[in-house]
Amino acid sequence: MQNPNMPSSVIRKYFYKPELQILTIVYVSGAVYDYLDVPQQVFDDFRAAFSKGTYLNKNIKPNFCYEKRDDI
Repeated sequence: MQNPNMPSSVIRKYFYKPELQILTIVYVSGAVYDYLDVPQQVFDDFRAAFSKGTYLNKNIKPNFCYEKRDDI
């Protein structure tokens, strides 16, 4: 699932691959990270969150492994 550009001070856009449970975050800085083994329900909660940056910092970063990517 792809999200178009969105208003956020931290996140430029995000993508979710449900079959792999990978949440890709493209930060405003240009950095790209894959968060691994993110369940669909966590992604749905992230997508519904008023502040995606706050949700990411409180619920995804501390609980899921990640890999920095060179590109999208």
